[in-house]
Order: sequence, then structure tokens, then C-alpha cells
Amino acid sequence: MAPVEVRDLSKRFGDFAAVKSLSFDIEAGRVTGFLGPNGAGKSTTLRALLGLVRPSSGSATFGGMRYEELERPGTRVGAVLEDASFHPGRSARNHLRVLAATAGHPAGRVEAVLATVGLTDAADRRIKGYSMGMRQRLAIAAALLGDPPVLILDEPANGLDPPGISWLRGLLREQAAAGRAVLVSSHVLAEVAQTVDDVIVIADGELRAQGPLDQVLGGDDGPATEVRAHDPVRLGEALRRCGHRVERNGDVLHVLGATPEQVGEIAGREQVAVLGLAPRARSLEEAFLSLTGARA
Repeated sequence: MAPVEVRDLSKRFGDFAAVKSLSFDIEAGRVTGFLGPNGAGKSTTLRALLGLVRPSSGSATFGGMRYEELERPGTRVGAVLEDASFHPGRSARNHLRVLAATAGHPAGRVEAVLATVGLTDAADRRIKGYSMGMRQRLAIAAALLGDPPVLILDEPANGLDPPGISWLRGLLREQAAAGRAVLVSSHVLAEVAQTVDDVIVIADGELRAQGPLDQVLGGDDGPATEVRAHDPVRLGEALRRCGHRVERNGDVLHVLGATPEQVGEIAGREQVAVLGLAPRARSLEEAFLSLTGARA
């Protein structure tokens, strides 16, 4: 049984279907990116997981149990939602102390998570003086407070500067390496591509793709190859005669449906000098646009 299981999850708001028969698993020891354009149903799905909205049908469970059925849920699931709020007059340390006391977490966890998110030196400052990035770090600290095996983070990079994003990337990898199941909802595709192991893509409330990142980037066109040739026009014509789709950018050809070995063999038959030859994967942005039908 996976740490997180979503099965045939649907949610309607009146006549509007926000999520439609969505099913996926989140595995332990891996970072999973949850992607989709605005209005795709990501936030509704996360809220259904966390018991904040009731599904119209289907289920969203942790180890087979709904969130509201978990004993001491903070020790099972840590979450950061986009609308995280704090008492502006409290310090970060006191905010976490209140959460720890309320949930029954060991007092020592407060200092541990402050160190993890890099807020120890600023822990006694009032939160109203925090930057957006510092508030985001504090929200992540609160999610880690119960040392949970599952982390659900909605747009965790919001407000972080480039060093902060680099820190977040390392943190997510560390959490997965420790055996946690990490689900990250994000629209920052470049960062997701550098961080995640698996991808779930939804649009219009429906699942469009799921699986390991390299599998999703591969797409449905089969292999693809990038070749730089001395005579790209002649090579391109030969490749098209063999049934391959070819896109040209200067002296570089992007060949869809052919491996580097196949392209090299055709170039050899045509006696076209090859200056560079390598497999080519779609970027995450290309895959995202293709799968969701979103506009660039």
C-alpha cells in the first residue's frame, strides 16, 4: 500500500466538476511533482487529501485511512498550503512552540526544525517583520514539526530567492532520501524538472500523465534525436523519406521517432557528414504544454 493513494476522486461544486475520477499513488522515498495549469484541480485535490473539502465520490487516503481518521495526523502528514497564515505579533519560535504543544510534539522539535529551515538566528523576531521567503520557510518548519513520513507542499518555492530555491531543492531531496513521500504542487516547471523523481500532470480536473519524469518527458512520439549535420537540408530530406518528422533550427535537426543509431545509419547511406548526434528529450515545459493543451 502506497503512503498516499487517490482513487477515482471526484469533486463537484454545483454544476462545476473541479476533479474528475482522479487516481494516483505517491511512493515513499521519492519526490513527486503535481502539475497542471491554473484551474486544473490541483488545490482541490490537495484539500480533499487533507480533509478540507469532502469528495463527491472516490477516496484520498494515507496508508488506507482518510486524514480525519488519522491519530495525531501531524505525525503522519506535514502540509504547506498557499494560504498559510501566522499571528504577526508572535515570533517564529513561539509560533512553533504553540503548534508543538497543541499537537503533543516533543519540545525539542522546535529547535530542530528551525535549524532545518535556516531560521534559528531570526527565530525571536516577530513574524510581521519577515519577508515572504522567510514566512515560507516557517510554514515548511511547521510541516516538519511532527517528523511526518508524508509531506504535501503547495507552491513551496513562492517568495524564495534563488539561494532559497536551491536550499528548497536540497531539502526535498533530503526528505525523500530519508524515506518520506514528498508531493510538490508547483507551476515553476524548471525547478520541478531539477527536483522531482515522478510527475503527475492534470488538466480540466482529469489525469493527463503520470510516471517517472523521464518517461513523461519521452511523450508519445517515441525516441527523438538531435543531429547537427554538414548538409542539414539533404539529411532532412532523407530522414523525411524514411518517414521521420524533422524540425530544423539552423544546421541542427530535431528528428522525432528515430534513435541516434537510426539517424546515423541514414546519414551514412546519404554520405552526409554528422558533426553531432545525441538523444533528445522534451523539456518539461514542452511536455506540459503538449499534455495539458495550455498555451505557451
